[in-house]
Amino acid sequence: MLRITIATAALLFASNALAQQLTAAQRDACGGDYGKFCKGTTPGGGRIIACLAAHNDQLTPACQKVLATAEKK
Repeated sequence: MLRITIATAALLFASNALAQQLTAAQRDACGGDYGKFCKGTTPGGGRIIACLAAHNDQLTPACQKVLATAEKK
């Protein structure tokens, strides 16, 4: 539970390549993937989104979907 809280907090402060803040849906969909692949990544400057994108083929389908939607905007 603590890891999910920390991951959610980290994702809350992260920004994607378009400098948009992650939505609650994006944080919810990618929280587990963040904890698995990117938990050592320092938030800010799009670093978490870049990390998740680097692991795109390993992400859950829900996370892949919300990240793809964010890239289209």
